[in-house]
Amino acid sequence: MITPSLNLAFLLGDATPLQLFKEGGPVMWAVLVVFLVGYTVVIERIFFLARENGSRQPEVVEKMLEKVEARDIEGALAIGKKSKDYVARILSYALTNKDLSMSNAFIRAANQEIARFQQGLATLDTVITAAPLLGLLGTVTGMMRTFGSLGSGDISSAAGQITGGVAEALIATCCGLAIAVTVLFPYNILNARVEAAKHEVEDASNALEIIIKKSETAPPFPQ
Repeated sequence: MITPSLNLAFLLGDATPLQLFKEGGPVMWAVLVVFLVGYTVVIERIFFLARENGSRQPEVVEKMLEKVEARDIEGALAIGKKSKDYVARILSYALTNKDLSMSNAFIRAANQEIARFQQGLATLDTVITAAPLLGLLGTVTGMMRTFGSLGSGDISSAAGQITGGVAEALIATCCGLAIAVTVLFPYNILNARVEAAKHEVEDASNALEIIIKKSETAPPFPQ
């Protein structure tokens, strides 16, 4: 029975990850930094989304809108201030500033909440772009090393340097592409979640605007 091994023998003989890293050349240090930055952001964003999804309370938002429709602003605020739902927080801030400029207050609170969802996306975008470019740089330096060895004229004595240059090129390229590909999936998922959050906020904004206009045109409650 063949047991899984931590080495990458299928890539380069019996080399271990550390040996592969060394044979990848100096560019691998930059690749390692990009790898650490990218996956740190991915892990942090996973915890963020888990926390936000766990605190979502659509029923609270509906109850707040019902209170507003019933012209019970204080009741809506009382419900919203107890919730950790980000849409409820936006509604609470907008209703708190209703007498000043509710629309501007809503936009301000919405921008702040959406910005929380967008954190780290620029970093991941940079990682996805930089990782394959660093791999390409490793390819260039590896090929330079290879052709430099060929310039000595004695190919048999320089065989080790030639294969080392080729290995450097392939390892750097492989690692750069692997980082870019694996970070691309969570990046797209995070982008989709940002868009979903924007739609949820826009829906709440439209619902609140409709309710406010209805309450302004409706006759006053009988005393």
